[in-house]
Amino acid sequence: MTGNRPIRVQACSPHSSPLQCMMHRLRLPATAVVFLVATFFCIAVASSAEPLRISLSQTPLSLPFYVAEKQGYFAAEGVKLKITDVVGGHRTMQQLLEGTADLATSSEAVVMFNSFHSSEFTVIASFVTSDDDVKIITAASAEIHQPQQLKGKIVGTVTGAASHYYLETLLLLNGIDPKSVRVRNLQPEVMAEALKKGEVDAIAIWEPFPFKALKEVPGAKMLAKSGAYRLFFNLIVNRKLLGTRDEELVKLLRALDRAEQFISAEPQKAKTILIDRLKLDKAFIDWIWPANKYRLSLDQSLITTLEGEARWAWREGLVKGDKIPNYLNFIHPTLLNRVRPSAVSIIR
Repeated sequence: MTGNRPIRVQACSPHSSPLQCMMHRLRLPATAVVFLVATFFCIAVASSAEPLRISLSQTPLSLPFYVAEKQGYFAAEGVKLKITDVVGGHRTMQQLLEGTADLATSSEAVVMFNSFHSSEFTVIASFVTSDDDVKIITAASAEIHQPQQLKGKIVGTVTGAASHYYLETLLLLNGIDPKSVRVRNLQPEVMAEALKKGEVDAIAIWEPFPFKALKEVPGAKMLAKSGAYRLFFNLIVNRKLLGTRDEELVKLLRALDRAEQFISAEPQKAKTILIDRLKLDKAFIDWIWPANKYRLSLDQSLITTLEGEARWAWREGLVKGDKIPNYLNFIHPTLLNRVRPSAVSIIR
């Protein structure tokens, strides 16, 4: 009963949908019908949303993701992820551009190289920086004790990645023409073996591969840290997600923010998570730990680094294009601004 007036219930057509039948029976006003339809639509969309597919580089730099997954921060924030572990940010970016991943993690050098032939992606946050992730390891037989002795040598690296940029920056800082060094493109997994067999005189590569090479190659040595390069490790998204899945991306950033607070407050527990996830020994974790700064950011220095790398790559003929891209167009700070505004310092 509604006051003293009975609700009039009428029979439904056998061909009516449940929603049509309910509206027909209750003779709802138009505004209520619109509300119900909108509600049913939202529920249907929410229930059918696919997990975000992320291509995650297998490196200690990805620790915030490992922590967020282990501690349940992704689940607590209500974001669903399908994680694919991949060796190397150059490969994660490839999966994003091929459409098999929605998000990828990689260094800013990979962003720079790909910016010359694609604008389908954007950086929504850096989540770790390191001033000592890429290292140069030399073979004992090559007798390389300082950067100047790389001249005329064969150096294995991943061309088009952070390791390649680090190598050439180191050479230039030491007055060596990069063309005087024979660069050989190798994948990270085979570098230690190539060094051991004498196929290369040195390798330039990111962790954990330098640490492994020092353990596996008799007599291998590491060149002294140069301080020439600070690596930014970034969360990159396909532009198609912007505006359509912003809420999920914000939740993802919140989970990473919680993970980085955990890393700062509980470093020993965070180290244990990293050891378990990557099957690495504690000695290695202690070796790389001081170099990595886990914090969400979008710094102006990221733009400066991208521009410097782009000028180098363009000058050396490593990329094709009429001009250097505007890297402000490859940074999307809106989402990080919603999570941690103080982390954004890019001038637009």
